[in-house]
Amino acid sequence: MDTEHKLYPPTIDQIRTAADRLCGIRRTPLIQCDIPGLTADVFLKLENIQFAGSFKLRGAGNAILKAAARGIQHVWTASAGNMGLGVAWYANRAGLESTVFVPDDAPQGKIEAIQFLGAKVIQLPRDEYWEIQKTHQRSGTRGYFVHPFADTDVMAGNGTIALEVLDELDDVDTVITPYGGGGLSCGIASALQALSPSTVVFAAETENGAPLKPSLETGRMMEVDYWKSFVSGIGSPTIFPQMWPLVNKMIAGSVVVSLPEIADSMRALLDTHHLVTEGAGAISLAAARTGSVPGRVIVCVLTGGNIKFEELNQISQESI
Repeated sequence: MDTEHKLYPPTIDQIRTAADRLCGIRRTPLIQCDIPGLTADVFLKLENIQFAGSFKLRGAGNAILKAAARGIQHVWTASAGNMGLGVAWYANRAGLESTVFVPDDAPQGKIEAIQFLGAKVIQLPRDEYWEIQKTHQRSGTRGYFVHPFADTDVMAGNGTIALEVLDELDDVDTVITPYGGGGLSCGIASALQALSPSTVVFAAETENGAPLKPSLETGRMMEVDYWKSFVSGIGSPTIFPQMWPLVNKMIAGSVVVSLPEIADSMRALLDTHHLVTEGAGAISLAAARTGSVPGRVIVCVLTGGNIKFEELNQISQESI
């Protein structure tokens, strides 16, 4: 591991400070899920209706506001979509310049939304994009880098979700989070370990790139097959090395969900609760619906709703 970028999980004080710093964001609703067939009391944390359309605003905002307080004038990130939106939204709000590097296969709708918020977007081949995430730098790029997940300030912002959940539910057994890089899972787990140590975090992975489950089962990072799907922003062939020491200790388990199950949960959320979610946003519910996540009271974090009607319609047609 690169010791220069060794990661530490946020403390509960850092998470509480982040909550105070992020007073301008939306406190998202926590509602009980009415979809039939569930084997537990399932609640939905609606980060899909957060400003900028996803939970990423929390981590981006915490990091950017800290940077702005130090006089930073330019912020940048490497993001397939939602973190780019979060960085662009908060940079715009704070009066900072922003740049977002995206892989060349990033969804066009998210690219356009990032540009609408005033950020400069630069597309890169995926290997160059991945190199930025590993090294936290890009030759010739100035300003403060906001890592999409491997950053203590970002994880502290994400952990504010757990504070809101515990304010409303005091008997949560399990929180299910989509697993992409691990920043959401570890941020929430950090808060829960401090305030509700009996509550565990389970990850939900998509079948087209699910390295966490075999890694947790073997105790070492495993590599798996990966292919692109409509579930953007999560799924990869490997665990991000800097995150492995954290996720190995902080995540209780992982459920791998099929693409049809994800599409069906997107449809169920729309039909039953009139909620629009992207694939990654619905995967936590899809995991709960398998019945394989332990717990009597389960909270599913619906992480994002940034999807265009045309894409939603296509997914629906393909999964019928």
